[in-house]
Amino acid sequence: MSGLLEPTLYIIKGIAILDNDGNRLLAKYYDPSIFSGVKEERKFEKNLFQKTHRANAEVIMLDRLTCVYRSNVDLFFYVMGMSYENELILVSVLSCLYDAVSAILRKNVEKRALLDNLDLIMLAMDEICDGGIPLETDPQVVSQRVALRMEESPFNDQTVTQVLQSAREQLKWSLLK
Repeated sequence: MSGLLEPTLYIIKGIAILDNDGNRLLAKYYDPSIFSGVKEERKFEKNLFQKTHRANAEVIMLDRLTCVYRSNVDLFFYVMGMSYENELILVSVLSCLYDAVSAILRKNVEKRALLDNLDLIMLAMDEICDGGIPLETDPQVVSQRVALRMEESPFNDQTVTQVLQSAREQLKWSLLK
């Protein structure tokens, strides 16, 4: 019995959305033992993009991770798990992420729309996966929860707009470093 792994709920090791140049737009990694820092994450993402941006497949094994992916216009969506994880679970999380983003962006799944709604996309990612544990795979439920969360926001529209503008500026500067 030494060859069997203990069952675990921590299936998802990372979720990333990259642009058509392989640059990170949004990424969350749930297992600190896989990458020691942001530099290693970005190196992995560049390598992942190089291997997948022209491929027609939906799954790739890279650096002991199973990566399922999907692209649309100028975005690439990735969900990663360990090499022994069930690809069907990873694909269901990926499909939920993509379909929830599509619903939130009203089927306008492209970089500009994603950046304009980054806060909602981050909420959707948190609704789908928490700490590497898939919580929800129904994109309708995710998009409804995101809409509810935005409605109960205590800020008025002007304040939210100012906060988002500030966050965008900080994101731009952090990407330019």
